[in-house]
Amino acid sequence: MVEVASSLVGSLVSVKIIQVSEENRLLIFSEKEAAWSKYSVNVDIGDVFEGVVGSVEDYDAFIHLKFPDAGSYPLTGLVHISEVSWDLVQDVGDVLRKGDEVRVKVLNVDRAESRITLSIKQLQDDPFFETLDKVISTDGSVNDSATSNIEPLPGLEAIFNELLKEEGIEALRINQQGFEKRVVSQDLQLWLSNAPPMDNKFILLARAGRQVQEIQLTTSLDQEGIKKSLQRVLERVP
Repeated sequence: MVEVASSLVGSLVSVKIIQVSEENRLLIFSEKEAAWSKYSVNVDIGDVFEGVVGSVEDYDAFIHLKFPDAGSYPLTGLVHISEVSWDLVQDVGDVLRKGDEVRVKVLNVDRAESRITLSIKQLQDDPFFETLDKVISTDGSVNDSATSNIEPLPGLEAIFNELLKEEGIEALRINQQGFEKRVVSQDLQLWLSNAPPMDNKFILLARAGRQVQEIQLTTSLDQEGIKKSLQRVLERVP
């Protein structure tokens, strides 16, 4: 910090006075607050910015926002792990690295606390799948055996238990499963199908390795309500 401060000697910088003490003949300035006052007025919910990844933690990442007229990144926002990707993310560091260039969407601006909440995944296509048959390639196979013979994918049973605690979700049942020709991901992935619901029954799809399972979800929630419940559950289940 001393080296950084020394390098600024003689430079012109914009600062905001944040504390004055006449008794102690003290003035405290903030360059960060000055930047917030100048640039935050141009930030609104729904805006899209180019940015660069700053520090990365297990459950979030700080993104420095680029403003064309600033020639730098005067404001910083936070991307929570739930807004990094539509895929299940266990550690933000598995997806983002310091210095990565990203596009982000503003989800919230807390002007009282000088905080900006961002999302990366909201600028990506939501990976809806139509049906199990759409997921399984022509070289794959679909198993129509009795559901009682289908063992839930590892980790799926814990997700089922948590989903049943969510208000509006009544029942879950594995309809069928299929096997893809190649391994897409060893990690468990879970999606909501965009197949039209019938009698309050929606379709979820779960994948791990080559195996894909189609799950029938009985609920009084709409599609957006289900997605929010899924997001909450995936944040709770390790």
